[in-house]
Amino acid sequence: MDPNLQFWRAEGQSFFQRFLLWADVLDPLLLLKSSDEIRRARLFLQNSEKTLSEPIQNEQVFWSASSVHPDTDKIIPVMFRPPGILNHKFIFAYNLSFLQFVFHTYTTGFALLNGNGTTKVEENVLHEKQIIYGLGAISYAACIGALPLIFMNRYTLKSSLAQLVIKQLLPAPILGLMSAFTVAVVRSPEFENGIEVMDRNGKVVGVSQKAGEKAVKETALSRAALFGTTFFLPAVLMHFVGRAKFAKTPRALASVRMLLITSILTGMLPVSLSLFPQCGEIKRADLEPEILSSTEEAKLFYNRGI
Repeated sequence: MDPNLQFWRAEGQSFFQRFLLWADVLDPLLLLKSSDEIRRARLFLQNSEKTLSEPIQNEQVFWSASSVHPDTDKIIPVMFRPPGILNHKFIFAYNLSFLQFVFHTYTTGFALLNGNGTTKVEENVLHEKQIIYGLGAISYAACIGALPLIFMNRYTLKSSLAQLVIKQLLPAPILGLMSAFTVAVVRSPEFENGIEVMDRNGKVVGVSQKAGEKAVKETALSRAALFGTTFFLPAVLMHFVGRAKFAKTPRALASVRMLLITSILTGMLPVSLSLFPQCGEIKRADLEPEILSSTEEAKLFYNRGI
C-alpha cells in the first residue's frame, strides 16, 4: 500500500483525527519544498520498515501527503497541491462570469490531478477524454453560475429582497452544486472503468466500478460543502454588516468580504477534506461478483482522491 494511503488509514480513523492531520498537510510552507526534498522523503517512507501497527510519525509524511499522488507516485504541480487552494482565494471572492470560468477551471484541474489515478484504460485516451469532459463542465458551470445576475438584470429586479436572494444568497448553493458537478464529470472515468481496491495488506484484489462511484460521490459532496459554505456564510454575514453600517465605503465592504471569505475558506478546507476518509473503505458485499470470489476479507480499501 502506498505510504500516503497507509498513513491516512492508520492515523485518520475519525473526523477529528483527519481534521488535525489536514491542518498540518495544508500548511502553505509545504509548497516551498523542492522536488528533491519531496523525492527523498518518498524514498525514506518507501524504504521504511514501519507497518500499520507502528504508524510513521515524521514531518516527511506531510511533505509526501501534500505533494505526491498516491496512485501514480508523481509530484503534483505546485498550484494544484492541497495547500495551494488557500493561495488562490482571490478567485473565490467574485461572482463575475469570467472569474467564475477561472474558478471552475482551477477547481476542475485540481480534481483531475488529485483524483484516483489507477483507471485501466489507454492513458492518452483517458487524458483526452477527461480534458474534453472538463472543458465542457467548466463552461456549463460558469454559465449556470452567472444565471442569477443575468436573470436579475433581464427582469430589472430592484427590490431589496430580490437583491438579497438573487445576488447574495442564491450564488452560494449554485456554486456548491456546480463544484460537485465538475468533480463528478472530470472524474467520471473512475466509475465508468473502475478503480483498484486493496486488502488490508495493500494487495490489489481487483478493479471496481462501485468503489469508483463511491470515491467520486464522496469527493463531490466534500467539494460542495467546501465552496457552498465558504460563499453562503459570508453572504449572510455581509447582509448584517451592511445593515449595521459597520463598513461605510465600498472599499471597506470589499475588504470585509474578502476577510470573511478567507477566514471561512481557511477553516472549511480541512473540515471538508476530513468529511470522508482519504483511504476509503468499502464492504466486500458491495463489490462486483468477480471481486467477491477473489478475496474473503470483509472490507477493502481504495484511494478516494481529493
